[in-house]
Amino acid sequence: MDTPPTRLIRLLQLGDTETALRADSIWKCVSCQTCSTRCPKSVDCAAVMDALRQLAFQRGSAAAAERRTVVFQKAFLNNIRRNGRLNEIELIAAFKGEVFFRGRSVPFLFEDAGLAGQLQKRRKLHLRGEKVRDRGVVQRIFERAAGGAQ
Repeated sequence: MDTPPTRLIRLLQLGDTETALRADSIWKCVSCQTCSTRCPKSVDCAAVMDALRQLAFQRGSAAAAERRTVVFQKAFLNNIRRNGRLNEIELIAAFKGEVFFRGRSVPFLFEDAGLAGQLQKRRKLHLRGEKVRDRGVVQRIFERAAGGAQ
């Protein structure tokens, strides 16, 4: 990481949001929650990193590869919200479609298509997705996470 989480938090405390938004670290963070767990001041650093990613995306200061990260996250969460569990083919279609329509990159559509056979052979690619029976439970989880339910 070019800027560790502690330094990013300090930049924000000092009001230097622009430097924090330009840090490559916000895109390298995998949200493992280690920094949040270990923080002696109980700062939720992982949530701050996520907020910085969202803000960089909204302001258009994220590079193309970084924007793809956000597009993937949104496609993944929408997939879970709709099905209650991951439907891999639907996720691939939503993510690849969104990126294609934003940048018209035909090579991007097919760059990893060669992996499908290997994944299918190892039973790691499920062509038919399943939905959970009670999607109301999933909806309530998403509402609670968004602050809609107490």
